[in-house]
Amino acid sequence: MTFPIQKTEEQWQEVLKEKGAEHGAFSVTRQAATERAFTGKYERHWADGSYHCICCGNKLFDADTKFDAHCGWPSFSLAVPGAITDITDHSFGMARVETVCAQCGAHLGHVFDDGPTPTGLRYCMNSASLNFEAS
Repeated sequence: MTFPIQKTEEQWQEVLKEKGAEHGAFSVTRQAATERAFTGKYERHWADGSYHCICCGNKLFDADTKFDAHCGWPSFSLAVPGAITDITDHSFGMARVETVCAQCGAHLGHVFDDGPTPTGLRYCMNSASLNFEAS
């Protein structure tokens, strides 16, 4: 799958370094790693604003769609339309839906169908893949 923004691994490492991304952001965003539950800086973050892709700045979620799913990762009920691409993930012997940034392909997390109404979705994201912008 190709995305509008393309860079080499070295270029992504430099971008993340320049942005002061947290340790592990490259592994999460470019190699589909997962941060440990309850360790991400946005898991218990509740300010007004929006969440963006740490790699390219694409706006992904408005803060008012964030909710506490008690799962250990920031969770959202609704993504910005067109901001995320879903990919079927069969790793670890299960079928899940991986979410990636529609602009640069950064791994964000997974989406599940056990979220709150009205969407019924839970976008379970890695904090390391996000950058918060206050409103």
